[in-house]
Amino acid sequence: MPVDVRQERRVALALRWLTDYARQRADKTMAEKFASELIDAFRSTGNAVKKREDTHKMAEANKAFAHYRW
Repeated sequence: MPVDVRQERRVALALRWLTDYARQRADKTMAEKFASELIDAFRSTGNAVKKREDTHKMAEANKAFAHYRW
């Protein structure tokens, strides 16, 4: 069910998604991988951005169940 996420968790999730998708890239070093993922995120084309959009779509779809919060 969709709930607001605290600021600390937002940052933690963003960094986790960036590093996870950077590791999956085919560049040579981790620095290059992370830089490429950051550039793609800035352009709104990276995998981390897609993950964020998918998460937001899922929360929007489940908005009807928000009143069942424990």
